[in-house]
Amino acid sequence: MKLSIKSIVLFVALLGVADFANAQEARFPQASSGQTLVQDFGLGKITLTYSRPNVKSRKIFGGIEPMGVVWRNGANAATRIKFTDDVKIEGKDLPAGEYSLFSIPGKNEWTVIFNKTADQWGAYDYKESDDVLRVKVKTIALKDKVETLTMQFSSVNETSAILNMMWENSAYAVNITTSIDEKVMANIAEAMKGDKKPYFAAAQYYFQHGKDLKQALEWMTEAEKSDPKAPWFKLWKGRIQLKMGDKAAAAATAQQGIEVAKAAKVDEYVRLNSELLAEAKK
Repeated sequence: MKLSIKSIVLFVALLGVADFANAQEARFPQASSGQTLVQDFGLGKITLTYSRPNVKSRKIFGGIEPMGVVWRNGANAATRIKFTDDVKIEGKDLPAGEYSLFSIPGKNEWTVIFNKTADQWGAYDYKESDDVLRVKVKTIALKDKVETLTMQFSSVNETSAILNMMWENSAYAVNITTSIDEKVMANIAEAMKGDKKPYFAAAQYYFQHGKDLKQALEWMTEAEKSDPKAPWFKLWKGRIQLKMGDKAAAAATAQQGIEVAKAAKVDEYVRLNSELLAEAKK
């Protein structure tokens, strides 16, 4: 379609008006800043999204947030938490999915609530009938006041983590766990059928999780063949040998690791293999 000069001029003018309107749009800071935390956990992730109000010289718990009343666990929209894998909260099952996170403050304990309606504003439309899980945790008294509501994950390991909430002079901690061993073992078994076998990672997992050390040693030896001068292969092979009780073999492997690490000028693996050698000679 061929446009006239008049049509082109009008189109350009309209673009200019739109740009001017956008330029004039007022912007204001949020009264409560937003934060999204993404935490690797197990074989997946936990995503937490919440708004962070400030104390602003107010009495919070037992004041503007009454004891014994459901709270959105933040400001604005209800706090949301998403698990990519099934987890346990304080030992109770919670399926993978996205939830709104509410809580009920108390002087001695908090009730932490996972509700199936993830997208909701505040606690105005909260329905207890939509709760998927409730757990009770102890109230933690804070000596130093926390001005801005803070949530974080701490003590994060492969299969466990703690969700912390801290605001004003009160806090709580929720234990989260997950199970990965069955999935990892299945993944290893399937991957070993393929062309690119994960010898190194599989051997490390077997070593670290009390699996068959003979199999771990075989896989680490295969991994070592891909680069005989890599000091990390020597280190992990020596660690497996030492755990199997073969101190002489572990010492010999550690010595090889020191030599190749020095040749490659990788000081970290000179140190690590030296530590392994000292342990093997005890």
